[in-house]
Amino acid sequence: MSVIVRFAPSPTGYLHIGSARTALFNWLFARHHGGKMLLRIEDTDRARSTQEATDAIYKGLEWLGIEWDEIPVHQFARRERHVEVAQELLQKGMAYYCYCTPEELEAMREEARAKNLPPRYDGRWRDRSPTDAPKGVKPVIRFKAPQTGETLIHDLVQGDVKVSNEQLDDLILLRTDGTPTFNLSVVVDDHDMAITHVIRGDDHITNMFRQFQIYRAMDWKVPHFAHISLIHGQDGAKLSKRHGALGVEAYQDMGFLPEALRNYLLRLGWSHGDAEIISTEEAIEWFDLDHVGKAPARFDFVKLTQLNGHYIREAENGRLVSLLIPFVEKRGLFVNSEARDILKRAMNGLKQRAKTMVELADNALFYIASQPLDEGAQKLLNAEGFEILKLMESYLSALPESRWSERQLENYAREVAEEKDLKLGKIAQPLRAALTGSAVSPSVFDILHVLGKGQSLERIRRVLDENPK
Repeated sequence: MSVIVRFAPSPTGYLHIGSARTALFNWLFARHHGGKMLLRIEDTDRARSTQEATDAIYKGLEWLGIEWDEIPVHQFARRERHVEVAQELLQKGMAYYCYCTPEELEAMREEARAKNLPPRYDGRWRDRSPTDAPKGVKPVIRFKAPQTGETLIHDLVQGDVKVSNEQLDDLILLRTDGTPTFNLSVVVDDHDMAITHVIRGDDHITNMFRQFQIYRAMDWKVPHFAHISLIHGQDGAKLSKRHGALGVEAYQDMGFLPEALRNYLLRLGWSHGDAEIISTEEAIEWFDLDHVGKAPARFDFVKLTQLNGHYIREAENGRLVSLLIPFVEKRGLFVNSEARDILKRAMNGLKQRAKTMVELADNALFYIASQPLDEGAQKLLNAEGFEILKLMESYLSALPESRWSERQLENYAREVAEEKDLKLGKIAQPLRAALTGSAVSPSVFDILHVLGKGQSLERIRRVLDENPK
């Protein structure tokens, strides 16, 4: 059997982090089995569906590196097909017209609430003739669901799940305006798209039972179902914005790399032994549904950030520079070709200290333009530090550019420190303050090398001129 799965988001907002994980699991399952992942935009809620949200879904998936096969399907465009199936169910005696008024339906709900029962339709039009219909009431079409026994389904994640058919009322297939409802549209689309496995969140388990009954009524092959537990916050509560329930684009803006977020989402509810760092190739090779857990996964920003730091350190320097530039320019600094070259030379030192692209940008600003002295830098440039800085300006001015490498600069500084009976840190710290405006940075000798002799001395002299002691 050729595997065909689908990711079917509703375009009513951003691509939620939980939806992104569902898309990832579908994509990996399809790639692992040499099958296809199709994309279906479930835009039947016309009041809430927007093109902006649809575009956000496309962009979010593309940024994460999740590719879909074939042209995306838009559910609303298939509404005539959904209506056709509802009419077929009518002809098969598996559906019927219901003429309940809004007042009657509200009375049913009130009665159920009074008895502490979930609201259910009582089936009063199930066996009545449309000739009894009250004037002026537009009917809905309801599915004639089984009323006795139980529905048992084997779920590839949850195991055997069942429901008493008495708990499932006759769901609406077509509304009074003739538009199809969610459960009908989903079944028709999954059937027509030849979906073999439906992988989605476990908040759809009740829908699974309803959809299963429609499959049976139409004599269609039922796909395999796999319902993934939802993502919770670190405190075990339902995921909210404070836990990280944000759109994928928000993680991009916060400076996370797509491969880091993809790796992290993969490990939320799925495992392969003790493996934590998992490449895309390994994920495709290893992923299957038998290692998807039943318990809700817990989203941990700290772990995601640590994982992101690993991927930043492993990333190719040229790519990091390209990713970094928008974060730097958001701070009002233009990155020209010279600055780009400097950033590329500096990246080995910079990326060791950053866990996000935002941190990387903050740490890289001094390479683009001289930064004002922060409190730590001012403390380093006390009277003693200032004298040492003047001393080093004269020594560095005399150093030939042929010796302007990180190793030779450090050796030269050690010679000066020995000559002046100083510790190396006493020389390095004032230099760091003058070059970066901060007391914290990558190796000061790497900075001198990256900036070059001309720019390094220019920065040192500016500090000496602007802060005479």
